[in-house]
Amino acid sequence: MRGVKYRYILITGASSGLGAAFAEALAAEGICLHLAARRQQPMEELAERIRRNNPGAEVTVHVCDLSQEAETERLLADWLALPPGPTLLINNAGLGDYGEFSSSEWERDRSMLQVNVQAPIRLLRGLVPRLTAQGGGVINLASLAADLPIPDFALYAATKACLASFSEGLRLELRSAGVPVLAVCPGPVHTGFGEVARRTGCTGNTMPLRSRFYTPVNTVVQSSLRALAAGRARCYPSLKVRLVALLLRCMPLWLLRAVLSLRPRKVAALPTAPREHS
Repeated sequence: MRGVKYRYILITGASSGLGAAFAEALAAEGICLHLAARRQQPMEELAERIRRNNPGAEVTVHVCDLSQEAETERLLADWLALPPGPTLLINNAGLGDYGEFSSSEWERDRSMLQVNVQAPIRLLRGLVPRLTAQGGGVINLASLAADLPIPDFALYAATKACLASFSEGLRLELRSAGVPVLAVCPGPVHTGFGEVARRTGCTGNTMPLRSRFYTPVNTVVQSSLRALAAGRARCYPSLKVRLVALLLRCMPLWLLRAVLSLRPRKVAALPTAPREHS
């Protein structure tokens, strides 16, 4: 990306999907990319592709499972040890679980809370002093689900609502320091997230017309970078998603509840244990 002002780009969930797309979009000469995810091989392949296509780009891979608090602390220590320079943190890692909360597994719930809420907030708590002193920015990947109480996806939606709200407040706190904070709230995106989130026994039912609201990965990335540069608080990265978000904000809560009560259920009557996330 031409004209980028950051020396370091720190990206979680960088082994595939949006995280990998952010890395490739930001792989300009003179930038040090630091990629963090649980799966090493996809990150190494991404790093090699970036080096090949962007001579001069420096790419470091950090194998880290953000569902484990000790590994989050280790990653933070590594990033705090970087030499001084303006830094962009992209909290992209996320974990979902389709299914009724009453039949969820606590370890999966705990992992989701850790990955979606505690890890990004912990990384920010450690890195904010660096950002305010040396310059920087923040992109937090939330979701359109942050504006919705979604049956069969209740805890995931709640974690994204927490991250989006936190981003708004943090943005106001850091505005005087010149550190932009952006919450990105895409609708459905083809990244493989849904396959990982789906439990065994998931019916695959979806809301009518859902397929028309998918946003290309590159659109999400480019819209996010433009929104960050413009100092915006939130990014709904397509016209359709922006219109849906506006409709949701104008809709009375009682009507929203009624609409969501009609949402096709995604889980069979007797769901089995969820798959481990990747």
